[in-house]
Amino acid sequence: MEGIEAEEFLSLGLAIVSDSGGERKRKRKKQEAFPGLNLNDQGSKEGKIFGLLQTREQMMKLDHHKKRKGAVEDGKGLHLIHLLLISATSIDQNNVDLAVDNLTDLYQNASLIGDSVQRLAAHFADGLIARLLTRKSPFFDMIMKQPTPEEEFLAFMELYRVSPIFQFAHFTANQAIIEAFEAEEESNNMALHVIDFDISYGFQWPSLIQSLSEKATGNNRISLRITGFGRSLEELQETETRLVSFAKGFRNLVFEFEGFFGGSKLVNLRKRKDETVAVNLVFHLNTLNSFSKVSETLKSVHSLKPSIILLVEQEGSRSLRSFLSRFMESLHYFAAMFDSLDDSLPLGSAERLSIEKNHLGKEIKNVMNCDKDETSGPPRYEKMETWKGRMESHGFSGMKLSSKSMIQAKLLLKIRSHYCPVQFDGQNKGGFRVFERDEGRAISLGWQDRCLITASAWQCV
Repeated sequence: MEGIEAEEFLSLGLAIVSDSGGERKRKRKKQEAFPGLNLNDQGSKEGKIFGLLQTREQMMKLDHHKKRKGAVEDGKGLHLIHLLLISATSIDQNNVDLAVDNLTDLYQNASLIGDSVQRLAAHFADGLIARLLTRKSPFFDMIMKQPTPEEEFLAFMELYRVSPIFQFAHFTANQAIIEAFEAEEESNNMALHVIDFDISYGFQWPSLIQSLSEKATGNNRISLRITGFGRSLEELQETETRLVSFAKGFRNLVFEFEGFFGGSKLVNLRKRKDETVAVNLVFHLNTLNSFSKVSETLKSVHSLKPSIILLVEQEGSRSLRSFLSRFMESLHYFAAMFDSLDDSLPLGSAERLSIEKNHLGKEIKNVMNCDKDETSGPPRYEKMETWKGRMESHGFSGMKLSSKSMIQAKLLLKIRSHYCPVQFDGQNKGGFRVFERDEGRAISLGWQDRCLITASAWQCV
């Protein structure tokens, strides 16, 4: 905890100067740190935002010394959400004065070590401050500072370990892949080729390797080939190392891995005769920032004529068109995410702080300011019905998921849910829940009444 907060103090460069040098010395140091900005004029936009950032730092200082109480009093949580809504509306209307006033009030009541509402408010307030600024402002880079690759990896690994969300996505997709492989055992030479459009850290595939090994024998080995598209050469190399090392423990399995950069063309893929081909689109299509790129990807996938296509996406409608609609949708989604962590980790755990700062907090700030990034653009979160329409219009039809997938999902939730009761179809209790949709062609995972992610399987027609 102390390491996290100390880093924030250094990154901001806005520590309140001690009184020994007097008011004049403080003003001079502020101005020297940010030449060309009128920070001492409290009536200027820069001066107001600088004052707001000092309030933010006071919040972090209190967190650093752990002077916050536990949960907010009854009604205070709703007050924080109300302040967020007013701040977002004010920023959308370019009312800087009202936005600064409400964000100041937010930082005086929010906390990175408080309850889930306080933590959520603190991260969303950061995203809203960044929205007040231009990309050229030195304050923008301070607020939007990204975690290092190591911090990002550790945060994702912790979230993967304690929450059922990513495991549900991966296990459901893998179960459908195994069933597609089994359906073609008489003609596929015991060979499976998985084409993963976003290999990320490769966490999806150890469970598939283990499941395939349980089906194989010493005399009848299974061949598994994974073609993975990644974001960097370093990430691909680390993922390959992890997967190859894991697969070595299964002598009845022949494992190969081939990595490509995300922008590589599919013409480079080596398809072999008589192998089951599965295309993995788990959390990938939402990263494509235009309909044309989504369409181009789906056309390329169809040209491969795979046996099965796995699609898993976050549920939502956070588009670029309207900041306020994107803000509201994101607030509901991340409120569920922060709340669900109460079921997995205590408030004061270092793992939870890492997840919230380096994974969820990063996503919040990015989605609040995605329209300022001309290179990557906003993530394209859509409702299940929207993705279904796109898949069908590109020559795919939905496949009914087996009862094994639902049984597996329910078992996962029983294992991963610690405090809140698990919900199944027709129940209205708190906690995680799983339910079938689209006449059994999709399975969704939700927290309380909020749908978080949906998994489905497709085939070419």
